[in-house]
Amino acid sequence: MDSNPRRVKPTQRAALWAIVLLMAVSLAAFLALILTLPSPPDSIPAQVGEVARQDIQAPNTVEYVSQILTEQARQTAENQVAPVYAPADPSVARVQIEHLRSALQYITVVRNDAYAGPEQKLADLSAMQDLHLDDETANALLGLPQNRWDILQQETLSVLEQVMRSSIRQDALETVRRSIPTLVSLALSEDQAGLVADLASAFVLPNSFFSPELTDLARQAAREAVEPVTQSFIQGETILQSGEVVTDFHIEALTELGLIQPQENPQNGYLGAGALSLVAAGFVWMYFLRRRPAMLNNLRSLVIIALLFLAFLAGSRLLVNRSVMPYIYPLPAFGLLLGVLFGQELGLVLSLILAVLAGYGVSNSLDLTLFYLFSALTSVLALGRARRVAHFFRAGMAIAVTGFAMILAYRWPFASTDLRALVELGAAAIFNGIAATSITLLLQYLLAQFLGLVTPLQLLEISRPDFPLLQFFLRNAPGTYQHSLQVANLAEQAAERIGADPLLTRVGALFHDVGKAANASFFIENQVPGSINTHDDIQPADSAAAIIRHVTDGVELARKHRLPGRITDFMLEHHGSLITRYQYRKAVDLAGGDPSKVDLDQFRYPGPTPRSRETALLMLADGVEARARAEQPKDEDELRVLIRNVIEIAQREGQLDYAPLTLRDLHTVTESFVTTLRNTYHPRIQYPKSLPGESKPAAEDVPTIPNLPK
Repeated sequence: MDSNPRRVKPTQRAALWAIVLLMAVSLAAFLALILTLPSPPDSIPAQVGEVARQDIQAPNTVEYVSQILTEQARQTAENQVAPVYAPADPSVARVQIEHLRSALQYITVVRNDAYAGPEQKLADLSAMQDLHLDDETANALLGLPQNRWDILQQETLSVLEQVMRSSIRQDALETVRRSIPTLVSLALSEDQAGLVADLASAFVLPNSFFSPELTDLARQAAREAVEPVTQSFIQGETILQSGEVVTDFHIEALTELGLIQPQENPQNGYLGAGALSLVAAGFVWMYFLRRRPAMLNNLRSLVIIALLFLAFLAGSRLLVNRSVMPYIYPLPAFGLLLGVLFGQELGLVLSLILAVLAGYGVSNSLDLTLFYLFSALTSVLALGRARRVAHFFRAGMAIAVTGFAMILAYRWPFASTDLRALVELGAAAIFNGIAATSITLLLQYLLAQFLGLVTPLQLLEISRPDFPLLQFFLRNAPGTYQHSLQVANLAEQAAERIGADPLLTRVGALFHDVGKAANASFFIENQVPGSINTHDDIQPADSAAAIIRHVTDGVELARKHRLPGRITDFMLEHHGSLITRYQYRKAVDLAGGDPSKVDLDQFRYPGPTPRSRETALLMLADGVEARARAEQPKDEDELRVLIRNVIEIAQREGQLDYAPLTLRDLHTVTESFVTTLRNTYHPRIQYPKSLPGESKPAAEDVPTIPNLPK
């Protein structure tokens, strides 16, 4: 709870310290982000070729398109594509047939050469470049009758044409040549068929050649025909066994499961973390500049807020790479602590910044950030003013329910989470709520003591009637105690109307005059009617000193009973720097009516003047209640005049100069005081002293309640 929830104008020195502290926190947050960017644990290999030191199992169920397996399937399909050859080139066939025709004509010329002998003819046939004939084949060709030679020529041309019409690749050339005898007409003898085969085979050449372009197109088509390969792991399934060599497939699986992160340029992560830290710092600075909360001038409070922020941020960043631990980490406790110590608004604003930074850069950034964000914000709102332990239980329930809702919304549909994992995450959310509220209950008291703040639970504890100081107050100064109760009711109602802290105002009012219990007889509300007034026998200055001392006596009692510092503010400020008017007037009268002969400072309260709305309300309520009890206003108009007069005196004496009360607030306070006091001093029915038929008692037998001096 913000013990002084108002806007303040920071001094130049306080603003400088705030800027320095904000820069230091921003730098520390940046380091926390870059040093904890997701990286594989030491036990998880992150490079191909490493050897696994232990079995690695899937922390959760996942299904993904495996680029490694898909590429392997596509490579297999590509490798299965045979080399593609272009269609048969007819120009090759035509050239070869022409060459064959020329060779046959040359053989015909040699056969018909009448001037050459057999030896010369053999030599001439052996000299052919396109056709290499052995002696046996050459003699057979020379020995054929003319009519058979003519038939053999036509058959050779026909066979070569048939062969060359088909696609002939280089690697199939010999196979095609061996198949030529099957194409020769069966009308020829076996010897003649052999000659045809020998002649034709010599001119058979490849007419279909390898095409890189067509082959590449075929392979690309084969790759594109392969569907993406899906890989899945269920929670607990072994991905990598101990001693197994890590492959690309293992790296991909570990990356998809969030156990390692893909290798990226680290400068990108540094740049992103730096940008986020700067934006967060600018957001916080603009908030403090616009809202100007009370702790802006309190360096100790700012340091505690900064340390809490960094501690919760560091803890969350150390656990982001774990499967369930981030959901167990009680990050909402930060917002709850700020909400209890400094007010809901600060808890909401800084929880937002912390949640964004905590989830930065992790694989499940969206669901984790929203898990932290909504559970923290909802819990701060659910905690409210934190006046009862039940409110903390309500905040814990809000954390658990909101966290589980975020898991159902962002983890269950998109992360292939199975039922077992969902149950674990739900249990983590429940534990988060319990842990966050437990930490808040423990730390709020310790931090409040260190910072001099006060929490609602602490206020409720010290305002119990059995609290030792209140018991001492009631026993030693019952009149003042009753006065304090009246003032507490009056101030509390006004605080509620203007938006101040009603609980703090009420408890401060209960203790504001506790110092009177140390010397109760010096105060008229504790004196027995008819007794001697102690002040009549002492000098006015001594009388004033005795009255003023109740302020310092109250502070001593507060320290003895370890009351929060904010409660002592009520003791010190409820009279401000006013003077004890009755004693001062008496001193002036004794001085012959000459004020210059009287030291005014001897009759002035030490102050300071009220510096918060709550202590200012106490000053006004204290004065109004005392005058209303003394003057007994007859109607509402007189009551309103009395209240306005008290407020005008406080303003004229400069007692409200440092209290953040507007004219609208003072008008609202006036109406609140009128309403409360009107109900207190309403007219009562005069009851008859005897019933009809009863004897009227003697006046001396009627018990009376003595009127207390006003």
